[in-house]
Order: sequence, then C-alpha cells, then structure tokens
Amino acid sequence: MRVPLLALTAIATLFAAADAGAQTYDPHYPVCMHRYMGGGGGLGGGGGDNYFDCSFTSLEQCRATASGLAASCDLNPYYAFDQPPPPRRRHKKAY
Repeated sequence: MRVPLLALTAIATLFAAADAGAQTYDPHYPVCMHRYMGGGGGLGGGGGDNYFDCSFTSLEQCRATASGLAASCDLNPYYAFDQPPPPRRRHKKAY
C-alpha cells in the first residue's frame, strides 16, 4: 500500500510544481508594449505568443518602438513609482 501512495504523492507534487505563469509586468517602468505575435489560425484565432515588454519610460518612446508592429502601448498597472511606501502613522490611544 505504501508504494502506490508514494507514487500518487510524487505525481501530485509534480503537478503542483508545474510551470506557473511568470510576472508579465516589470514594476520599474511606467509603460508596457503588448506585442501580438498571431498564431493559432482558423476560426476564433486564439493562441499565439503574445508578450509584454515593460522597458519604456514614456508612451512616446513605446509608440516609436511599436510603429509598424502588431503592438499597443499601455500604462503599466503595476508601476511602483520608485518611491518607498509612506511611513506608518502611530495613533495615540485615548483613555
């Protein structure tokens, strides 16, 4: 009984550790280019190797790079503004 249980545990571990999607947005840059690579074909299209390139500091810079490509430029929703978080405020306790 131990061998099938160990085999089942090993298989479950492999599925749990399967390739997870990587973060597609770099939080250090304010603008991302979404590149559409096509693929799939047929009715419904779908698939393809679309990807995000978040290495632009302005929309103009991204648009110049995307010119002539199947791509669009958008603001990065995960841009961290390169600022530290505000300091925590301590509230005085009222007795």
